[in-house]
Amino acid sequence: MIRTAIIEDEPAVREEIIYLLRDEKDIEIIGWADSVSTAAELIEQAQPDLLLMDIQLGDGTAFDVLKKLSPVPENIVFITAYNQFAIKAIKYGALDYLLKPVDQEELTETLNRYRSKRDKNPQWAQQLNLAQESLTTANALPEHITLSSLNNVRVVAVADILYCKGDGPYTFFFLNNGKKELVSKPLKYYEDLLPAPYFLRSHQSYLVNKNYVSGINRSEFLVLKNQEEIPVSSRRRNYIINLLSANK
Repeated sequence: MIRTAIIEDEPAVREEIIYLLRDEKDIEIIGWADSVSTAAELIEQAQPDLLLMDIQLGDGTAFDVLKKLSPVPENIVFITAYNQFAIKAIKYGALDYLLKPVDQEELTETLNRYRSKRDKNPQWAQQLNLAQESLTTANALPEHITLSSLNNVRVVAVADILYCKGDGPYTFFFLNNGKKELVSKPLKYYEDLLPAPYFLRSHQSYLVNKNYVSGINRSEFLVLKNQEEIPVSSRRRNYIINLLSANK
């Protein structure tokens, strides 16, 4: 059985989650809490296998709960209302989350990801720290971002990203050390996390770190400092030229 604790301060949301879990035969709900202090106490005493935890509690955040725990539990699914800063923070850390109101299908998919998990994640603490820092700094571009594929989780410095290339549901990250990372998310996902003016969407398939752009060639290609050329779409051409001219 998967011993599960629910950390949620809204009674209606909490009861809905309990209701949705009723058909999950391998889930055992071992308790719930609705505040930072009671959540930390529950987790320490019960040692649940899985935590379904609201990011924003009445007396603090989920991260305030985690600060009280040692070691920090790894198997956490965060729950949040639609809050752009909270969701962006979760995505920077590549953490698992559910949106309120919780959907049965999404909950089942989340539980299946937990069921298929086998190994410990050595990047977990760094992912949590990255999400927490992003949540407190709001619109600022983070120093690092988590890249998650089917088999690996990697934390890379944003400053090391040359450009991203979309390929359907996947994105290739090209780094300044010559390495290439494949991530199982579409380019649009990262356009939201790596926004202008720091990154330029020069083409439907390309997102480019502006710090590595040395110029534009025939209005058709961005030329990077390593001499690579990145295509510029016709409809973005004037925007890109004006943006680069304004920063000279």
